[in-house]
Amino acid sequence: MKKIGKMIGRMFHHIGLFFDKWIITPITKIILQVMSFIQNSVKGFDRVAGKKSTLLIVSLLLAFGTFIMIDQESNVMIDQYAEILYNQSVSAVYNEELYVVEGLPKTVDITLIGQKRHIFLAKQSPAKGVSVDLTGLKPGNHKVTLKYTQRLKSLDYKLDPSQVTVTIYDKKSENRSLTYDLLHRDSLNSKLYISNIELDRSDVIIKGAQYKLDKVATVKALVDVNSIPNPKAGEITVKDIPLVAYDNNGKIVDVEIVPKTISANITITSPSKEIPIKVVPKGNVAFGKSIQSMDTSLSKITVYGEQEAIDKIEQLEVEIDVKGLEKDKDYNVTLKKPKGITELSSKTMTIKVTVANSSSREIPNVSVQSENLDSNLKVQALTDEDRQVTVVVSGSEEIIKNIQPSDIIAYIDLKDFGVGEREVEVKVKGTDLRLTYASKTKKVKVKITNK
Repeated sequence: MKKIGKMIGRMFHHIGLFFDKWIITPITKIILQVMSFIQNSVKGFDRVAGKKSTLLIVSLLLAFGTFIMIDQESNVMIDQYAEILYNQSVSAVYNEELYVVEGLPKTVDITLIGQKRHIFLAKQSPAKGVSVDLTGLKPGNHKVTLKYTQRLKSLDYKLDPSQVTVTIYDKKSENRSLTYDLLHRDSLNSKLYISNIELDRSDVIIKGAQYKLDKVATVKALVDVNSIPNPKAGEITVKDIPLVAYDNNGKIVDVEIVPKTISANITITSPSKEIPIKVVPKGNVAFGKSIQSMDTSLSKITVYGEQEAIDKIEQLEVEIDVKGLEKDKDYNVTLKKPKGITELSSKTMTIKVTVANSSSREIPNVSVQSENLDSNLKVQALTDEDRQVTVVVSGSEEIIKNIQPSDIIAYIDLKDFGVGEREVEVKVKGTDLRLTYASKTKKVKVKITNK
């Protein structure tokens, strides 16, 4: 700080010497010469002018006046600044009901040139902005000049761009049907479901250049789930839904839409249903072993989702991999939501599988059924041996001893089979998934005829 103080002191000292040598001293000499001349003729003035204080005051006044004159001239010549005002909006004057204007920039940059204090005042005072007058211009291409109006006339300005080429079109209008898109559907509570959306109008008017109207493939109301206040089951009215026009590729087409927004009545439901859980083991356990029991932490579960999906679902199948299983095991399973189901009352469950030694039992006289036969065809077995088969059931002895023929289904899959005599593989399934089923007769012969 001391060094800075010394430097400032030396600077003012040099300034004082400059004024003393080049301004005060020469002016004082001139005044003394004038005073000497006046003293020869005016004795009264001599007494006043001869005072040292008078000479000093007059010298300082003249020096100050000279300084002001020099300063003003230097300001005019040197104190010139430029500042850029970015992204200044552009307004156009034309008949918006009859015409559409393209090619006019939304914003321009303005360079202000002048003294710094004038630029500062210009930024503080309101301006009329950048505008262009298109009044009287007909459809077609026109080169127009942009204008900037500023209250201070002491500034110069430059626009970038200052001239643009605009295209004027006749404004056309057409009616279009209105549909909707539901946005942010996943943000809705998973136990809720939007079952119906009813817009307050079915069509809108689009306006613009004809080539733009020809591009519009659809107009949609963008119903945003996030705009629904406190969504819950019931009917809710949502206002100020924006409308957007799209082309065939799903890109937005810039046209005027009347009205700009609409309202919609939204029906929110919470369909649910309690269904049983069915455990489905996948794969074969270790040789000589079988599943004796599958105890679950849940026997039923409540599902939420679309009403159509709720109506169709009868049970929730949970698969577990038992391939090569040779001893008891606990499975911690994450439950998967079926198609159309948005929420489950539980996310996980535990399944305890108990393994026992495997036994086998033969169940005779199980009738062979047909599945997936074309509705215009009918089928019949060629012999009695083709009508019934013996099924070998394997599993825990405690379970298989209670198995009845009605618990077993032997069948042939006739999908894509046509008229004629066919030899078809026999398949077997049973109601108890802890057991395995196999037909001793691998194939049967049937005859397929037209009805």
